[in-house]
Amino acid sequence: PAAAPLAAPAADPAPPPAPSQAAASPLSGDPDRIPITAAWRFRRGRGQPSGEQPKAVQGLEKLGVSTVGDLLRHYPFRHVDWTTTVPVRNIADGMDCAVAGVVKSAGSMGRKNSRAVIAGDDGAEMEAVWFNHPWIYTRLKRGTRVTLAGKVREWRGGLGMANPEVDIEGAKPSERRTGRLLPVYSANREMPEKRLSAMIAEALDRFAGAVPEPLPDDLRERRRLLPIANALRGIHFPDGFPHRTVASRSIAFADMLAVQIGVLRRRAARVASSAAPPLDGEDARRAVGAFTARLPFALTRAQEEALAGIMAGVGRRQPMERLLQGDVGSGKTVVALAAMLACVASGRQAVLMAPTEVLAEQHYRTICDLLSRGNGDGWRALGAVQLPYVPEGKAEIALLTGSSGAAERRRARNVIRSGEPCIAVGTHALIQRGIEFGAPGLAVVDEQHRFGVMQRAALRRAVSGGDGADPHLLVMTATPIPRSLALTVFGDLDLSTLDEMPPGRTPPTTRWLEPGDRGQAFEHVRREVAEGRQAFVICPLIEESEAISSRAATEECERLRATEFAGFADRVGLLHGRMPGREKDAAMRAFADGETAVLVSTAVVEVGIDVPNATVMVIEGADRFGLAQLHQFRGRVGRGEHPSACYLLADDPGELAAKRLGLVERNNDGFALAQADLELRGHGELFGVRQSGPSPVRFVSLLDGKLIAETRDEAERILREDPYLDRPEHAALRVLAARAESGIVAEAH
Repeated sequence: PAAAPLAAPAADPAPPPAPSQAAASPLSGDPDRIPITAAWRFRRGRGQPSGEQPKAVQGLEKLGVSTVGDLLRHYPFRHVDWTTTVPVRNIADGMDCAVAGVVKSAGSMGRKNSRAVIAGDDGAEMEAVWFNHPWIYTRLKRGTRVTLAGKVREWRGGLGMANPEVDIEGAKPSERRTGRLLPVYSANREMPEKRLSAMIAEALDRFAGAVPEPLPDDLRERRRLLPIANALRGIHFPDGFPHRTVASRSIAFADMLAVQIGVLRRRAARVASSAAPPLDGEDARRAVGAFTARLPFALTRAQEEALAGIMAGVGRRQPMERLLQGDVGSGKTVVALAAMLACVASGRQAVLMAPTEVLAEQHYRTICDLLSRGNGDGWRALGAVQLPYVPEGKAEIALLTGSSGAAERRRARNVIRSGEPCIAVGTHALIQRGIEFGAPGLAVVDEQHRFGVMQRAALRRAVSGGDGADPHLLVMTATPIPRSLALTVFGDLDLSTLDEMPPGRTPPTTRWLEPGDRGQAFEHVRREVAEGRQAFVICPLIEESEAISSRAATEECERLRATEFAGFADRVGLLHGRMPGREKDAAMRAFADGETAVLVSTAVVEVGIDVPNATVMVIEGADRFGLAQLHQFRGRVGRGEHPSACYLLADDPGELAAKRLGLVERNNDGFALAQADLELRGHGELFGVRQSGPSPVRFVSLLDGKLIAETRDEAERILREDPYLDRPEHAALRVLAARAESGIVAEAH
């Protein structure tokens, strides 16, 4: 949220310690150092540890709460607005509201339920019922003034509330559930939401003043942020929406500032501890110029700018670390290959690692075809490709994957170990034990988001050379990333974006078809095949599943051969991830060579297949794929001179899935789709190796470019003035930044 236009109030004074809390009490000091077990025992009046683990504490630990600090940071995921009451006369079915009145009658309804009739201040009456709460009516004495809050429903011919919140006049402020913004928390059976809310309220009263202040006073004043104690109170129990807004922004600012500091410190540490070979000498520039001049097309403006940025980066002795992102078909591989040629021409080795064998093999063929013009079989076997613009006129192009044969593997290892200039292309097989790079210069990681956290770090370690040199790093992704997200998740990388398409690329027409209209898609396929063109049919599963109702590739392939495509059944191929490498390669090659007219496949073709003759993409179970995946599938067609089409088929998508499919149908801009996807599903867990648990930026919207830019500016200023965060006013921020830094891995899921 934007900065609230109100001044930050003064910090609440820390409450004086209770007489029973001695200086050495386990309930004093930093709340992050107070175990929740100790706080619970104190709250229950047990004094010293008893060894017993109450169920409530177990419930808290299931929620990720192990300290009092964790409890204070167990933020509500929403607030219900019960700050004002509605006259009983004005309530309506489905309304979520609060009403005030006097108990007219109350009693039991069966053995487990309670009921009451409330007379509103306007004279109208309503009934309230509490299921499985037989004791509530005993508190509702006739004539007692109460406030009820909940959802209004039709009940016994009138209107009423089922299981509403109830506040009785005279209750303690900490026990009030109405007349304010009511926080709603993630809870569980052992620690119910109402009990959790009361415990957080008590923790705020007792411990909020002891939370270390993460932001220096001058920064808080300049950015109009609240002290941490006030911000925590405003997150949980705000006085109103403006208070909640400035409180959430204050916490978000501190969290994101810690992340930005962690990102910058991590990058600075890498730069300080490593050195890379410069790759921008005269031979490198000559090689890049000759390569681009020999291409059968001119580079786009975006490609030229990206290549210039890369060449500037690899020309320094500090390792370049750059993210090259571009939409499907924007020409990332050509830019990366030019950089790899600069590396080879400088006498060093370049490595390109892809997440799948299909994509690695596609890169290998593309590179060899571009570098061995006139030698059509150059990509079919490992060997030297004649390059008139590199020293000695040749360079080895090596392919190494998990399916490589023993002879291929041995030869690739020897080429890599020799230290002679080469381009090594492969999968994670490139970073396995026994692979030693003699003279690395540049490592290129394609489809970064497909790699595990540790694989990227392993590539950096594995490609470090025997001569002590570290490689320059170029990370590529065809999954468009909103700029605000890229600045955060890949904040330690320089950013190059290919935001324009090469001339002649016509985007495919996209249609989302109702189940009864799916035949239109297959009719289009038949027409295109009759014209000599090809098509894809994508399925979300390999085989049928009883648990998942969706089309599977193997069964769909047989069905299509017998029905829709019976006229050319022998030209319908199958491709999925469980096939042996040689079978996958044969299926892909048959499609690339035009022997197969229709390829039925799973998501394995999301990346790595470039067949300009393919003009139709049919996606079954489209609601089971993400927006980025759908856009990647669509990018497999429209790569040639003929018009192309993409059909989205979904039997029964939910409301959210329908919105997402509609976005894909209307929009061919991958960056716009990425932004929309982020807005629809949220940023998820973007940092750290864990796959569950709280995010270190829980109150940060990664769509908030203003906040991200502001925290980046403040992080750079703080580190310029105090690189090690040694100043007293940075003590708490140093702890917060260290915690964030240990979990940041630049991994976008």
